[in-house]
Amino acid sequence: MTVDASGVLPAVVLGREQTGLGTLRSLRLAGIPAFVACPRNDLVARSRWYRSTPGETPWDGSLGQPGLNALEHLPFDRCVLIPGRDDAALWAADLPSGPLAGRVLVSSSSRATLEVLQDKSRFGQFLAGTTIPHPRTFTIRSEADIGSIPFGELDRVFVKPADSQAFLRVTGVKGMWARNREEFNAIWRDLAEQGLAAIAQEYVPGGADEHYFIDGFRDSRGELTALFARRRVRISPPDFGSSSYCVSVPLGETASALPGLTELLDLLHYRGIFSAEFKRDARDGAFRILEVNTRAWWYVEFATRCGVNVVEMAWRDAQGLPVKAAPREYVVGAGCINLQNDLDVVFRHRGTSPTPVWRALGQWSRGHFNVFRWDDPLPGLQVVWQDARDALLRKLRRLSPGNRRPRRKPTVEAGPIAPPSQQEAD
Repeated sequence: MTVDASGVLPAVVLGREQTGLGTLRSLRLAGIPAFVACPRNDLVARSRWYRSTPGETPWDGSLGQPGLNALEHLPFDRCVLIPGRDDAALWAADLPSGPLAGRVLVSSSSRATLEVLQDKSRFGQFLAGTTIPHPRTFTIRSEADIGSIPFGELDRVFVKPADSQAFLRVTGVKGMWARNREEFNAIWRDLAEQGLAAIAQEYVPGGADEHYFIDGFRDSRGELTALFARRRVRISPPDFGSSSYCVSVPLGETASALPGLTELLDLLHYRGIFSAEFKRDARDGAFRILEVNTRAWWYVEFATRCGVNVVEMAWRDAQGLPVKAAPREYVVGAGCINLQNDLDVVFRHRGTSPTPVWRALGQWSRGHFNVFRWDDPLPGLQVVWQDARDALLRKLRRLSPGNRRPRRKPTVEAGPIAPPSQQEAD
């Protein structure tokens, strides 16, 4: 079949956890039938709107030949694929020129464009050839390259992954501080032994609340049909973490960042969903671009709830349908909470949190939650259950000497804690 009973072309979400859940809900709000390719025990599978991909063996989201086989055997003449992971976005970019061309539709840039944005080393080199404000970035191929980093000229320096997903899988962190050249050398050698490429980036002064995100969509004609701005308020963990609470802000608050973002997307002939992260430099007020996500992101449903549904735009653009521009006057002042992480910030780090408990409670009572919703409660309840179970197991281990295990030090150790810095976009 080509469409479902409503006559609408189905979407297949290739995403997991919070991103996959937000993408599915955004499609639901637009009235688009959707299936999800993810493991059966994933958070998305708890949603009331979750439907696994049809077939004897539902697609678990594996890429490569297993993914091609799964798509080939879907009982649709055509469908729209919407990726929610970096590797999935790269993989999907090749589909329009592959054996499933015409059957599996994708709103995507070329692989070459995505590689520039996803590889932090290439992204830094690309920005160096433009006038777009950005932090100074140094590609590290050998210890000799470390010797050329002007540590004395920079406020701070940290080690940033070239491939974020691989780095996080191995180290469990998104970045590491390096106080000096010797410390950077030691970190780089450990990373190199594990096959991880890294870059050095200067720290842009300013707190967590100086981080801004401009999320949006650019269609096949090169039109920016959606722009949605939000500001980070709290972050977890304190260094190299993700937003635990953010608020929507007027686009005008990020006006000075828009020319650079537009220039970047134009130069790369970008097409599709994006989420660009900036940090406002405390020294001169410039918005310095840190990175661009080339897919749906954690808070994509929040943008939808505020009036900017980029997922629906991707679905329309993939089919060659006109994409109606979102209103520039979306809902502002709305908050979105990643409650699991925000509880940690507000209660465990009360000495360093900028938000008193009473104020956080008010924000939670009025805000959106990126997992829990009253009309779709099971994903949120699963998170609560998992947290409670893990906390109980940790306590039992501490109380039972026989179950105690020596703490394993990570192969790569991060540098000392410093003020919140730029990190991966949410």
